[in-house]
Amino acid sequence: MIILNIDVMLAKRKMSVTQLAEHVGITLANMSILKTGKAKGVKFSTLDAICKALDCQPGDILEYRED
Repeated sequence: MIILNIDVMLAKRKMSVTQLAEHVGITLANMSILKTGKAKGVKFSTLDAICKALDCQPGDILEYRED
């Protein structure tokens, strides 16, 4: 299972979900779906924008855990 640790990076960067959604250019609802791990997938362009906004690498927000 792939876990998205967006909330961890948001806390480290002292940024709100609303601010991140605005920087990335997606709706707050879609960002919340990503943040809570309910998304079935994520576009590379969205991942790129998240990493740019949070000044991080994909590995900082993506984690693999066995089911």
